Amino acid sequence: MNEMEKLKKLLYHWQHHNDEHAEVYRAWADKASNLGNKELSKVLGKIYHETKKMNGLFEKAIEAID
Repeated sequence: MNEMEKLKKLLYHWQHHNDEHAEVYRAWADKASNLGNKELSKVLGKIYHETKKMNGLFEKAIEAID
């Protein structure tokens, strides 16, 4: 496997891992809300959305390899 193939596999891995992290942030935002900490829930919600936006950048990087 050459370096570009390796990088492409890494990008797919990072993208998937990014999704996993995003779902954890969303779950904790819900928990914080249920515990009455709306401010923390709001911030964690923003972190979730920003993390999901990163997937577009991973897609662009993957496309740049192809």
